[in-house]
Amino acid sequence: MARELGLARRTVREYARARTWQDVMRRPPRKPSTLDPYLDYLQQRWHEGQHSAKILHEELRTKGYLGHYQRVKMAVAPLRRGLPLDEPRERPPSPREAARWITTHPHRRNLHINDRLPRLLDHCPELRQTHDLVRRFAAMLDNHDAILLPEWLDDLANSGLAPLAGLAGSPGPFEKTGTPSPRESPPHTTRVNKGRITDVKLQKRLMAGRADIPLLRHRIVLIAHLRRRYADRPTVSPS
Repeated sequence: MARELGLARRTVREYARARTWQDVMRRPPRKPSTLDPYLDYLQQRWHEGQHSAKILHEELRTKGYLGHYQRVKMAVAPLRRGLPLDEPRERPPSPREAARWITTHPHRRNLHINDRLPRLLDHCPELRQTHDLVRRFAAMLDNHDAILLPEWLDDLANSGLAPLAGLAGSPGPFEKTGTPSPRESPPHTTRVNKGRITDVKLQKRLMAGRADIPLLRHRIVLIAHLRRRYADRPTVSPS
């Protein structure tokens, strides 16, 4: 067959073993679009008898779709020919994308991520464990509550995830340093440090391209000296 058709034997073998014509079509993966979260709804409305792309576009706008009418018209074009919707071929997310999905608050994720993330976690138990640990820590930050921090550190150390377990590898982070445990520590403030950091950033912007590090260090030291001097000055009440 390869000699008769003038094709490579590997190509003929692929065609001979293919069960459907889609198996031999080498199309590049379609890029995701803003319409992808609404493809199931389009399919459902088409089966219900609504074949007007204009009406479907208006219905999608009420559900939050902001795309153009032409995109909806092109999406339902295969249905008019009796073909299935041209759904995108999902590529696996990169490590950076997966990390961003996990660290983003669930209420701030879009519909596409909320649909893909559970399926991704189902295929990787280690990633699901990482997701649970990250969300627990984020909840403590959101609630400004460190009571559960020791328990979280124990779970982190016993998770078996080497990149994360190293964060809790130092024994007793609240024991050797003499720092009180989160249950006993009073609320802290960082206003003083933020003020000093603001001073440093201001001087850096004012001196950008004009001076070197020694002069910048000298000005920062003088500002700190002036702050201390005026802070120690007794206040005089008006008579």
